[in-house]
Amino acid sequence: QVQLVESGGGLVQPGGSLRLSCAASGRIFSINAMGWYRQAPGKERELVAFFNRGGTTNYADSVKGRFTISRDNAGNTVYLQMNSLKPEDTAVYYCNADIATCYRTQAYWGQGTQVTVSS
Repeated sequence: QVQLVESGGGLVQPGGSLRLSCAASGRIFSINAMGWYRQAPGKERELVAFFNRGGTTNYADSVKGRFTISRDNAGNTVYLQMNSLKPEDTAVYYCNADIATCYRTQAYWGQGTQVTVSS
């Protein structure tokens, strides 16, 4: 059983910072790609920042220069450092990973963590 567990969400004032974490656990053979999506009320889920296969990164234009994705040496935990937060960054942030186990390769989602940017 593979699990993605997120942490680090909360309420922050505009211009503030937050750091999200996502840890993958279980019988993992390899993690092919891993990163973050978000979904604001009434909007579709969108990619925020991602480590692609091969380790390259991909960012949404709206967060470039403000958000940074990183990961630990083992590659099982990813972080999202969010600086200069804006009210429009308010959303539920979801961790997503393409993970291979002994049985199959599939996409997994975390439970989501709420980020609210408000004064």
